[in-house]
Amino acid sequence: MTTSPAPCLFPALRFGNARQMVEWLQQAFGFTVHACHEAPDGTIAHAELALGNSILMLGQARDDDFAQIVGQPDGPSGKTLYIAVEDIDAAFARAEAAGAIIVEPLVTRDYGSREFICRDPEDNVWCLGTYWPKVGGTA
Repeated sequence: MTTSPAPCLFPALRFGNARQMVEWLQQAFGFTVHACHEAPDGTIAHAELALGNSILMLGQARDDDFAQIVGQPDGPSGKTLYIAVEDIDAAFARAEAAGAIIVEPLVTRDYGSREFICRDPEDNVWCLGTYWPKVGGTA
C-alpha cells in the first residue's frame, strides 16, 4: 500500500460572515467541518473545513495584525481557489443549487479540463474542474 504524504498547502481565508460561509461551503462544494473555534464574541475565530485530504482554514474578518498584512475580504485581491473534482456535472449542479453565482458555465479547456467558475455569497471566485495536478505524477 502506497501512502501519500499529508498536504502541506492550506489556503486561509477571512470572511465578512465566516459562520454563514462555513454553511455555504458545505452546501455548495461538500466541505465538512474538521475543527471550529469561536471567538469570545461568538464569531468564528478559526475553522478548518475538509474536502478530500485537503483543508481550508478560515475565520471571521477582524481588524488585527494579520489583517494589516493580508487585507480585508472586501478589498482588492486577485485571489481565487481551484477545486479538482471527479464529477464536474454533479459539482456544477450542487454549486448552482446552493446559489453560487455562475461566472463561467461548464466549458472544456484546450488542455482537456472541464470546468466552471463561480462566486460565493461574499464575491470570492472559485474554479472547479477536472484538471487534477498530483505530486509525484503527471498533470
